[in-house]
Amino acid sequence: MDGMDEHSTAVARVLVCLEEVGAEYEIVPIDFTVKEYQTPAHIARNPFGQVPAFQDDDFVIFESSAISRYILSKYKSNLLPEDDLRTATMVNVWLDVEYGQYNTPISTIIYDLVFKPMMGTVPDQQIVDANLENFKKVLKVYEARLSQCKYLAGDFISFADLSHFPYTYYFAGSQYGSLFNSYPHLKAWWEDLMSRPSHSHTEVHKTHLEKCCSSWKFSINFSKVYRQMKPNREVRDRVKFRFHTSIKFLDKLSKV
Repeated sequence: MDGMDEHSTAVARVLVCLEEVGAEYEIVPIDFTVKEYQTPAHIARNPFGQVPAFQDDDFVIFESSAISRYILSKYKSNLLPEDDLRTATMVNVWLDVEYGQYNTPISTIIYDLVFKPMMGTVPDQQIVDANLENFKKVLKVYEARLSQCKYLAGDFISFADLSHFPYTYYFAGSQYGSLFNSYPHLKAWWEDLMSRPSHSHTEVHKTHLEKCCSSWKFSINFSKVYRQMKPNREVRDRVKFRFHTSIKFLDKLSKV
């Protein structure tokens, strides 16, 4: 799916990782109303004309999962363990499960419930109902897994957990969010993610993000909510990001 649905959730996934590692970043939105995503400058960053895109010096990548992994690896975050093969593999297993099993029904539901009304179209209840049934089957597997360990890859939080944040956040806030009550271990997992200790972020930077991203309010909302749920962490080797809907990773950028 294209449009605001894929874009805002993809941006949110990267924002989660930026906040986790303590990177300093700036968001510079691309104006989809004037098709700025089709300009040569943005196509050079992402040949599919989508968001986000990421630049670290002369290294340019796109796709939110790849960008997120790069950020976590660059900062040697424990959210993406690499020292133990089996541990790393379990993280990858549940990232693949998210992509192949979890996201298909939930993204379709959120597209109909949230983004269709934003675009002036009416949700298709038959599509929502059919995908809810498929989603329940997926949640049953998650419930079984989370009855065996606290987090998806084991008894440690990882990118496999946090990567679920964008779509799950929308779903939990929808009229169907109470569905999680039927899966107590999954509900506890989600509440644990949402209750992670807050870390302060300057009001000046929040205001700047809001001004830059008035057309990207969902991405900014994700960013704010995550600042309330992310763990305390020491900000180290601060780096400034320029987040076009593309993200530009710069070693030196003047303060906003």
